[in-house]
Amino acid sequence: MQISIEISLYPLAEEQFKAEIWNFIRTLRAVEGLKVVTNGMSSQVFGEYDLAVSTVMNEIKHVHQTLGSAVFVVKFIGGDRSVPETET
Repeated sequence: MQISIEISLYPLAEEQFKAEIWNFIRTLRAVEGLKVVTNGMSSQVFGEYDLAVSTVMNEIKHVHQTLGSAVFVVKFIGGDRSVPETET
């Protein structure tokens, strides 16, 4: 089963927040089997359900352990939504 996850990270630390976001994204991109797409508002993770969910949750935990204060906004969507829909 495939899943699509949209995630936004908002570190509450005042220093180097962009570096923390990019570290999070680089870690997700390093996982074989996941497709990670980013834009100015969020990142999207596509892949096999168990791999994608466990990876994202582990990285959220890691951020909370290392940064302390951070907000995540996450959407979980069943299926692979990596291909844009066309208007019919």
